[in-house]
Amino acid sequence: MSAASTAEPAFVAKTKTGRITDFVDSRVGGSGILREFGRKVFPDHWSFMFGEVALYSFVILLLSGTFLTFFFDPSMAETHYDGGYVPLKGVEMSVAYSSSLNISFDIRGGLFMRQVHHWAALLFVASIAVHMLRVFFTGAFRRPREMNWVVGSVLLILAMAAGFTGYSLPDDLLSGNGLRIIDGVIKSIPVVGTYISFFLFGGEFPGTAIISRLYMLHILLVPALILLMIVLHLFMVVVHKHTQYPGPGRNDNNVVGYPLGPVYAAKAGGFFFIVFGVIALMAAFFTINPIWNYGPYDPSPVSAGTQPDWYIGFVDGALRLMPGTLGNWHVEQIFFGHVFTFNVLLPALVPAGILFTIMFMYPWIERWVTKDDREHHVLDRPRNAPTRTAIGMAGFVWYCVMWAAAGSDLIATHFGVSLNDVTYWLRALFFIGPVIAFVVTKRVALALQRKDREIALHGRETGRIVRLPHGEFIEVHAPLDEYKRYKLVGFESPQVLPAVPNEHGVVTRKEKRRALLSRWFFEDRVAPATPAELEAAHGHGHEAVEAAEGSKSLTH
Repeated sequence: MSAASTAEPAFVAKTKTGRITDFVDSRVGGSGILREFGRKVFPDHWSFMFGEVALYSFVILLLSGTFLTFFFDPSMAETHYDGGYVPLKGVEMSVAYSSSLNISFDIRGGLFMRQVHHWAALLFVASIAVHMLRVFFTGAFRRPREMNWVVGSVLLILAMAAGFTGYSLPDDLLSGNGLRIIDGVIKSIPVVGTYISFFLFGGEFPGTAIISRLYMLHILLVPALILLMIVLHLFMVVVHKHTQYPGPGRNDNNVVGYPLGPVYAAKAGGFFFIVFGVIALMAAFFTINPIWNYGPYDPSPVSAGTQPDWYIGFVDGALRLMPGTLGNWHVEQIFFGHVFTFNVLLPALVPAGILFTIMFMYPWIERWVTKDDREHHVLDRPRNAPTRTAIGMAGFVWYCVMWAAAGSDLIATHFGVSLNDVTYWLRALFFIGPVIAFVVTKRVALALQRKDREIALHGRETGRIVRLPHGEFIEVHAPLDEYKRYKLVGFESPQVLPAVPNEHGVVTRKEKRRALLSRWFFEDRVAPATPAELEAAHGHGHEAVEAAEGSKSLTH
């Protein structure tokens, strides 16, 4: 019998839809991709949803932004407003501002879509930031995910860039003041700053080209880069497999959870509509960026300055905190015939540079200190990595101080206090706030570790006092089940690694610095309870009392 006669007959779909689907699948191999990807297992934890919120917010941004592009005109040509908002009728303004007002008052659903777009942008940046904090505090950036951490950091910067370029497009007084600050920061760069500003604005500020250039960045370049980073991020999540929180049966060689299809596919679809519904409710009931209250941008009068969106506020706050003089030394100096405006250059670039440099480098810093080059797929509880958690909180507080300084004038007016006093307090917190946050966070984390160790060894306190036959009074402790006990003791506690000589028997300066950092990281530690300690603790007589108490409760 020939091979042709024994081969199975080719599959022929019975319906038209089936034939079309089979035709597409035979050309692109979609069923194999879906079959393989649909079997990917994902763990189930509420903190993993922050990344999903960021993704869904970006989808909403694309949809609402597409609607807005149909009606927005990014031109700085002068016109006189003749739209539906009566208080501004006849006022001279740019075409960009006029079209923004038309979207808000004359386009059906325009104001709603504007606010959906703005609220989604705020949620997009916020969810990325919270997602990055979750990754940092749980140690999800460790091998093999260092490059994914870098992709996430780039994505955060791009999200801030997208927000700022979009925030500046209406050409109202508020966004114009924000551009004025950016122009000042650029011009403070020695030697080349004025040339960069002239090139960016197409002449002297504000020029006639900046809105159209920001528009191209906002709708083309920045979204394309964000899409690229999202694709890279999701690709590496699939390749590296998902991280998971510690628990029985979970280790670095498996993933305990549910498959993508159909469980998580259904959950993701439902969650997308929840996010969309929340954003829609916020857009319908809460006004954001009422550009009609600010009026068109006019660079000639002096205004109170800008109140930027929260994710850019830390740069503005750092500028407000910087003094003009340090003692008798004027911060603005002239060297070699060039003006060095340090009171603008330093606060605008140095804090942001420190934050993002440490963010990008931290996975390799911690790996160098710990000499841990293993793959990690099980996450840490933040309390079990006290120094890392304290570093994260110090950076977070430092950011928040600068962010609060961006609203120093509002703090002064709303609370009826001196603006100078607010500035002085925030300047002090700029330096001592991160130190206080580090010390307090580390002490709290170590205290929580000690509490976990005590509970693992002796059980949970019940508040019941029992007198033993020989007269001793003890408190009855409720025993933990194995799952809860594993959560309290199933973690690694790195120890200090002293300096090690190289192959030539020499302890290098780099190795000494690593050993010094290792001591700073891990000198204060609470070791998890060992199996021997658990066995000894559970054999000291409490279990008999607990069993007796249990039998009493059953007989009553």
